[in-house]
Amino acid sequence: MVFKRLLGSLGVGGPTVDTVLDPGSVLPGGTLSGEVRLTGGSASVDVDHITLELVAQVEAEHEDGESEGSVVFERFTVGGGFRLGEGERHAVRFDVPLPWETPVTELYGQPLGIVLGVRTELAVTGARDKGDLDPLAVRPLPVQEAVLEALGQLGFGFRSADLEYGRIGGTGQRLPFYQEIELTPAPQFAHGASEFELTFLAHSGGMEVVVEADKRGGFLGGGHDTLGRFTVTHDTAGVDWNTVVDGWFRQLLENRGAMYAEPHHAHQDSHHGSRPGMGTAVAAGAAGLAVGVVGGMVAAEVVDEVGDFFEDDEEED
Repeated sequence: MVFKRLLGSLGVGGPTVDTVLDPGSVLPGGTLSGEVRLTGGSASVDVDHITLELVAQVEAEHEDGESEGSVVFERFTVGGGFRLGEGERHAVRFDVPLPWETPVTELYGQPLGIVLGVRTELAVTGARDKGDLDPLAVRPLPVQEAVLEALGQLGFGFRSADLEYGRIGGTGQRLPFYQEIELTPAPQFAHGASEFELTFLAHSGGMEVVVEADKRGGFLGGGHDTLGRFTVTHDTAGVDWNTVVDGWFRQLLENRGAMYAEPHHAHQDSHHGSRPGMGTAVAAGAAGLAVGVVGGMVAAEVVDEVGDFFEDDEEED
């Protein structure tokens, strides 16, 4: 998707900017590539800098309830220090690293409801302006996909996904928000919790998986939450992920009432057996989670939210 706008702060006759992202989705911790294309206006100008901003739509809880807003979670200066002549065309290629904790926006090509965007700021001759948001699609890391596939095969269902402003204590979280994937419990865990919430906190050496069990209380009893934190490496070969993930939830419920469960290293559980073939795993995972994402009202709400976010941003600019 290409976005173009006349830089309003520079007035009529100012330069225009097109930012084009390379086709396809990207990985957390991977490289975001594309090109910023400038076209000079009615007079020559000095381009001080070209900056890309990564923007996320997040939810914040406060005393009055919840609210939504946009957060810039990374900035990259990709060019500048040159003169753009009248009517001149100039292209700046960029390859920038995404943070490892960049949220996942899709599973098997289907949207999860997470909204991310890339915005370009152009500073020209002492003035600056920001372009419109260009949607950013992020697919799971292999280890994230392995966990999600296992959840689908175990019988968990996808309920929703969002970004929560704040930090999870006791973790190595770096971004000012975290992604929550809400799951309906698999039949074998339905007695212990009415809902589970899953968070991935990836880093260069592996990933922390934070799981929360939510048991809503009845009229005479309050709800009770249990939080578990588990660690895995990026090496997914030879791991029986169904057994590993099943063990996380069993340990979580057994340790109900503790603030954190003991960390669990997936690579130590490789003796449980080999991982199913990718074709089988993808099909089963899709049946459990991805199909739920695009079924019925969930998909419609996702599309509406994405459209509203980018339309609202354009109005603000």
